[in-house]
Amino acid sequence: MDFGIFYEIQVNSPLKHREREYQVFHDVLKQVELAEQVGFTHFWTVEHHFQTGFAHSSAPEVLYGAVSQRTSVIRIGHAVVLLPFPYNHPVRVAERIATLDILSNGRVEVGTGRSATQVELGGFGIPYKETRARWEEALDIITTIWKSKDGTFSYKGKYFDIPERNVVPMPIQKPHPPLWVACTGEDTHELAGRLGLGLLSFTLLVSPEKLGRRVQAYRNAIKNAKPYGAFVNNKAGAFAMVHLADTDKQARDEAERSFMSYVNTTLRVNSAVIEAKKTGVDPKDPERGTLPDLPAQYEGLDPSKVTIDSLIEHGMCICGSPDTAIKQLERLQEAAQLDQFLAMMQFWAIPHEKTMHAIELFGKYVIPHFRHVVPREQVAAAAD
Repeated sequence: MDFGIFYEIQVNSPLKHREREYQVFHDVLKQVELAEQVGFTHFWTVEHHFQTGFAHSSAPEVLYGAVSQRTSVIRIGHAVVLLPFPYNHPVRVAERIATLDILSNGRVEVGTGRSATQVELGGFGIPYKETRARWEEALDIITTIWKSKDGTFSYKGKYFDIPERNVVPMPIQKPHPPLWVACTGEDTHELAGRLGLGLLSFTLLVSPEKLGRRVQAYRNAIKNAKPYGAFVNNKAGAFAMVHLADTDKQARDEAERSFMSYVNTTLRVNSAVIEAKKTGVDPKDPERGTLPDLPAQYEGLDPSKVTIDSLIEHGMCICGSPDTAIKQLERLQEAAQLDQFLAMMQFWAIPHEKTMHAIELFGKYVIPHFRHVVPREQVAAAAD
């Protein structure tokens, strides 16, 4: 199993203390350098907009350029680049990723997604009901460019009408970098498999057993994949909140404020879209009425009853000493059989030096324990 370090890039009270925003970005660069040294194979960030304090990774491609020059082997991945236009024009995405692939000597991984927050969709004027169609068309354009002989392509679709042009540069990975997609609902896990895309899932309020069922649905679907790209990426990954310290109590006490803030903020910013999925009502519709601040339940849990102890008990985060973290990950891996685990370790309320210590502990004790753990699906495929 591979291990990635995963970032939202959180900042404590940035509007009052802009200097903290500056410091956090430089802290992240130091953390990634350390992560590479201790054995993490991947570095991932989200792309989010308008989420003050919660996620300052609004221009991840700029950060990736800096990371590419400070590291040498760790792979650099979008988790994810938002494809519905006008978040990003697909031609610009293809150009930026190809440039990064060159600068990083072929270390780029490309996760894509749609976004699930009304603050972002509304800010860019994107109707929720069109996000999947816009994502699919943008992905089709990007892969059409990369599958062309020399970057020459034209495209006519619902959202784009592009006359023949030659896109430069092209990626140095051949035929192109691995493609992934972020998945939240049950249906998108199956869709990822059908499209031959790597899976980026999550454990947020999702038990290892439920995650395992979702990953299995993905693996079942990918057996008959018709990939958008030039090849199938059959890797399954998932992210979780992670904090390690020398003792279980110390890790819990250091993580509680950040973990609960992350859960509550995620529920709040996603609530309108979650409700829209259930009812079919467009959250931008002025006639929709007032939606609740939080859904009554999320993944079968009452959000008002979620605590850090319940998260730990139900396997929905990794928190404790290295020995405890190993046991927690063993449960997760037994249920989900992941190819990669993405550890979110940087939080607004956890000081940089404690994050660095957590990364050191994870690399020294946890990663070596799982270095030779192979998902059952890969074992079965090798036997065939």
